[in-house]
Amino acid sequence: MKPLRYLLLALLILSPALALAQGLPVLNVAGDPSKGANYSLTLELVALMTALTLLPSLLLSMTPFVRIIIVLSLLRQALGTGQTPPNQVLVGLALFLTFFIMSPVLTSVYDQALLPYMNKTLPGDKAIAAAQVPIRAFMLKQTRQDEIAAFVQISGKGPIADPAEVPFSTLVPAFITSELKSAFTIGFLIYIPFVIIDLIVASVLMSMGMVMLSPMMISMPLKLMLFVLVDGWTLTMSSLASSFASM
Repeated sequence: MKPLRYLLLALLILSPALALAQGLPVLNVAGDPSKGANYSLTLELVALMTALTLLPSLLLSMTPFVRIIIVLSLLRQALGTGQTPPNQVLVGLALFLTFFIMSPVLTSVYDQALLPYMNKTLPGDKAIAAAQVPIRAFMLKQTRQDEIAAFVQISGKGPIADPAEVPFSTLVPAFITSELKSAFTIGFLIYIPFVIIDLIVASVLMSMGMVMLSPMMISMPLKLMLFVLVDGWTLTMSSLASSFASM
């Protein structure tokens, strides 16, 4: 529990700096000073702290992070390298590739919602509605129609003629389901050449009578050599990024 307490203390210490950096008053003072004053946090600061709490959930549910991290994990299993690269490396790589893919969407959110709100030209409710437009467009572009229809049927809201009318609560699980399907499809295609190498090595060892020798000892260097020769990491990253641009 101590690390959690330290994290909360750090957020409490840094929250005034974050608020002042955006020109927000940290505390509002109400009442007569002679009779005592009431102190309350501003609504903007509360919204900021809430957004920080929900940030991991938003990252998992409305970005390409799920597809990328699953594909990278399946690639590591196909190579048979155990915990190499480590989980921290895969998560960091998936995170920054997610930001790379989402940069046009985040730019649209900043230009259409955040910047007008900070300039006091757009109220908060309209800013939230404006921020949903590019995110919804991205999610609809990546979500299969079958998943949307299935979750619309489950919700019991009847047929929806226009995709723009799909509720956000229905679009998010449909998007996650579609991303899982895409991730496992890509992972299956990645697995095929490495499985073929494993089969060839096992057959050769079997024909030579070397049944006591583990095929993984021979096949893993061959798979690593093949992966390096074809520039596998660049090919995988570029294919993942282009899979979002092509849909």
